[in-house]
Amino acid sequence: MPVLEETLARLAAIPHLRVSEGPLLSQYTRFGIGGPARMFAETADETAFIEALAVARTSGMPYGVVGGGTNLIVADEGFPGIVLRFTADRIGGSGNRVFADAGAVLQALVDHSIELGLSGLHTMTGIPGWVGAAVYGNAGAYGHSISESIRSVRFYDGAALRTFSNPECAFAYRESAFKRHKDWIVFSCELELEPADASELRRTADGILTIRNEKYPPTMKCAGSIFKNLLMADLAVTVRAVIPERVVREGKVPSAWFLEQVGAKGMRSGDIHVADYHANLIYNAGSGSARQLREIIGELKGRVRERFGLDLEEEVQYVGFGGA
Repeated sequence: MPVLEETLARLAAIPHLRVSEGPLLSQYTRFGIGGPARMFAETADETAFIEALAVARTSGMPYGVVGGGTNLIVADEGFPGIVLRFTADRIGGSGNRVFADAGAVLQALVDHSIELGLSGLHTMTGIPGWVGAAVYGNAGAYGHSISESIRSVRFYDGAALRTFSNPECAFAYRESAFKRHKDWIVFSCELELEPADASELRRTADGILTIRNEKYPPTMKCAGSIFKNLLMADLAVTVRAVIPERVVREGKVPSAWFLEQVGAKGMRSGDIHVADYHANLIYNAGSGSARQLREIIGELKGRVRERFGLDLEEEVQYVGFGGA
């Protein structure tokens, strides 16, 4: 039996696993960009996911794992292998402890914590995506990150299920142990939050959401900020010397400032646009392609490198680009 048919049959035999051939990955990304996956398999069952991952690893085909797709740039040609997705989305807990599956929508977790009168996640209101990706990339906003509230993370390391305490997760600015070990799959996390007044939390969250929706409209096909902000302390003295004090926030310099200096606002490649009001916001205005998106990203990185001698780092992840 050819490899493709054999792999498909093995995946189809796994209980609680939904398998399809050739779906467009554009329907799973916020950019609305991406060609077909050779196979796509998703499940909310941990055992089924682990079995599917084992099939993918022994198939001889390339494979990858995705979540909510907010921060993904998928190649126009798609992905010539197996794409897996873990979709469990339970949220629960008691007292000031909250549990969430990796497939839970981050906003649902934020809203749940606010309703319980628990502080720690409310500043992340409006950030799109799933909890697993938020843990993976240590998502945050307004000077706070999800790592401040994480008590433990349950994950699969390719051989066994494991649980890491917060220190073991090695969180840093937009970083974690899971981001450095891409073969580790986050299944769930437990958070420890602080009691607070629910109505005050909601007022703060609603204010943040209003600002975020003005900058990143919910219908906009984008990944939010494309590039990570930079830590002031990590920059060369010559670079620090030209940065106005007013732009430094909590020890970070917005990538948008560097991008503004090199004329990023309003740049276009086909239907891929840089917002004219925010230099670190790139969006798909219609039928933009991954090729055009990467052209814009590459051009911006090159301009900043030439002007300031530093390399901007993307927050987005690439799928289907080989070694990219």
